[in-house]
Amino acid sequence: MTLRIPELSLVLLIGPSGSGKSTFARKHFKPTEVVSSDVCRGMVSDDENDQTVSPQAFELLYFILRQRLALGRLTVVDATNLNPEDRARLVAIAREYHALPAAIVFRIDEKICCERNALRPDRDFGPQVIKRQFNQLRRGLRGLKTEGFRNVVHLRSPEEIDGVESIIREPLWNNRRDDHGPFDIIGDVHGCYEELRTLLEKIGYEFEGYVVRHPEGRRLVFVGDLVDRGPDSPNVLRLVMASVSAGTAICVPGNHDMKFLRWLNGKKVQPTHGLADTIAQLEADPVDRRDLIKFLDGLVSHFVFDDGKLVVAHAGLKESMQGRGSGKVREFCLYGDTTGERDEYGLPERLDWARDYRGKALVVYGHTPFADPRWLNHTVNIDTGCCFGGALTALRYPEQETVSVPALKTYAEPARPLRVEATDAQLDNDRVLDLDDLRGKRQIHTALRPNVTVREENVLAALEVMSRFAVDPRWLIYLPPTMSPCGTSEREGWLERPEEAFDYYRQQGVPTVVCEEKHMGSRAVVVVCRDPSVAISRFGLRQEKRGVIYTRTGRRFFDDATREQALLDRLAVALEAAGIWDELATDWLCLDCELMPWSVKSRELLQSQYSAVAAAGEAHAAALSGALGMAVAGDHLEAEARSMLLPMLGRSQSRASMLDRYRRAYQQYCWDVVRLEDLKLAPFHFLAGESGAYHARDHRWHMALAERLQAVDPELFPATRWREVDLEDESAVADAISWWEALTYDGGEGMVVKPRDFIAKGQRGIVQPAVKCRGREYLRIIYGPEYDAPEHLSRLRQRGLGHKRSMAEREFVLGLEGLDRFVARRPLREVHECVLAVLALESEPVDPRL
Repeated sequence: MTLRIPELSLVLLIGPSGSGKSTFARKHFKPTEVVSSDVCRGMVSDDENDQTVSPQAFELLYFILRQRLALGRLTVVDATNLNPEDRARLVAIAREYHALPAAIVFRIDEKICCERNALRPDRDFGPQVIKRQFNQLRRGLRGLKTEGFRNVVHLRSPEEIDGVESIIREPLWNNRRDDHGPFDIIGDVHGCYEELRTLLEKIGYEFEGYVVRHPEGRRLVFVGDLVDRGPDSPNVLRLVMASVSAGTAICVPGNHDMKFLRWLNGKKVQPTHGLADTIAQLEADPVDRRDLIKFLDGLVSHFVFDDGKLVVAHAGLKESMQGRGSGKVREFCLYGDTTGERDEYGLPERLDWARDYRGKALVVYGHTPFADPRWLNHTVNIDTGCCFGGALTALRYPEQETVSVPALKTYAEPARPLRVEATDAQLDNDRVLDLDDLRGKRQIHTALRPNVTVREENVLAALEVMSRFAVDPRWLIYLPPTMSPCGTSEREGWLERPEEAFDYYRQQGVPTVVCEEKHMGSRAVVVVCRDPSVAISRFGLRQEKRGVIYTRTGRRFFDDATREQALLDRLAVALEAAGIWDELATDWLCLDCELMPWSVKSRELLQSQYSAVAAAGEAHAAALSGALGMAVAGDHLEAEARSMLLPMLGRSQSRASMLDRYRRAYQQYCWDVVRLEDLKLAPFHFLAGESGAYHARDHRWHMALAERLQAVDPELFPATRWREVDLEDESAVADAISWWEALTYDGGEGMVVKPRDFIAKGQRGIVQPAVKCRGREYLRIIYGPEYDAPEHLSRLRQRGLGHKRSMAEREFVLGLEGLDRFVARRPLREVHECVLAVLALESEPVDPRL
């Protein structure tokens, strides 16, 4: 025999002691799925048979049930469950979490139970207890259906119990997680048949009578409210019914559809809000009543698609109700969240559940008409009031694009005006962020890596930076990753060389890399708008602005806002002249750049540290060399003393030479900035725009765009030299090494080596997005003037790169995830989750010189 129970249910095993409930549970359910009252007694008192602790044991049992059901886990209660009052509490818990109560009743002979208990020394409570339990069982069986148990199975003998071979867990009707689309989701039609046909033709559907099909296999999903108010509800019903029957469409019910069903079933309903129009239209153009009742009565409250990524319900659905089944779930799907009161228009007062939505699934719904599709907190309302003279809207999934057609006329006057929001609803909602959405230890799921862990103490440090020093958080959509240096060179006198960078990528299975000149400036993230009004419409600011430039820790790059805006204006003009705005179909861009000179951001650092070290070191070296030189030149020293001083003089003169090279190394990256043209901006990543994130484009594409900017404004945008290298071509590798040596001979910073593809995967997952290979003289700035002295170089070669590379990889995937979320118009709190995590990882202890 095979039993069937709903996949999400609270299963009560009902029967006297000794009826075989626990043995049955062990055979057919996972140990973790079974919550036993006896085990709970043992957990609280060390004695599973101590009846005096039953209240505490059942409180523990109820707690476990709630935790499991909240997570959507099927749970089995292994207790006698004979008392109707006890069952009522369990049913109430199931309903609290919108799980379906199920019962498996064990009705074997009383004598068998007595015999079994007699063989168990821990159950020495006499036959009178069993007799009382059987009396409870007989009295309570009749009311199981009325208690709320829709699934009840009776097992009447040991043979019948043993004959149960399997238990099938039936998916709920709303579970279509294996259905990945693609879909075109249609907003409230309300009898607007001509507009529906026009919309379907616009998005590529073809008609075979009333059945619509898409040549690419896309399917329609209707959010309900097919009838009332519009001029042709009968034909809307025909089209939807025929297409659902043909498998080319799916439909959920709207509140107007269910009211119409009650009328069809002869219930007493008021023919208001357009129902009278539907009735009149059906009298003039009848549709078989039985077909209508069968179709509407079979509609499921909501559907969960695409592995839980998409939920469609007429009035929306909170996360805790998604994929669940109960009367409350169905009511929410039909009417949304209401206060029970009436508003000034006499309509039910609705609560805006979407403002508090924190779910991962995209919820597509209608019910409340808006002038335009309303995106908010990973939800979208596509009821754009077609029957009220607005438009009929479709959402294309997974593209998340909306397509609308205007109403041919106003068919009904709305009792309440269509809602028009002055700015995008999501932007308005993001003006106030909830601290609880950001703080605490975090496990962040990204598309490129399942989970990135960020420790709470690091999050707190990052919050301090973001709240006190960062730019306006509505601009803060991306922070760049740190970058690891290449492996340590074994060649004498060198710490870093290109051979190690090439070897790393070769070992990771990357066949081709791109080598880019590394400018010595400061990392700058630039968000620039084609028109300053985009700052309001897309980023949610309250005034027009061209954009922002910020550092890799989110701080404003320029203290002088006038200079910043002038630079952004110049960039926007260059993007226009290069044709990049139109080519990328965007009105904003996020770029990763190097901004020069280094001294613009680091003047205080130069004065207090680098210049001071050079000045003090050179003064000391000169004085020491002078004193040693005089001593050695004098004729009063013995030969042995002179032989001891000569090496000291050599080291001092060598130190003086190193200090001079140290000074020249950093001085070439510093100059006065008087005019705007004294600044230099070198973009190397075009990260994202309204048309998407551009990490699917390889680095050649990014550098080609940078070259177009440089061509139209060479004064502001310096050329970045780069080359593509086939790692299997020894000649090409040798040429690249020679090129690097020429770049760094006079103190140039070096180059960055990247896989040709923006995202490259090796045997162990994501490989380093970039590896820097710095020049020999430049490294004096990083490690000190005398770093390449043999005694220092041998110590520096012991540096470990593992942690730095781990940070670089984690920050890389977090940065791209944040951009993807912003482009997809996810709530800003979800974007900031990634941005904050990048900043938090920077708090991890790692050698800052790497």
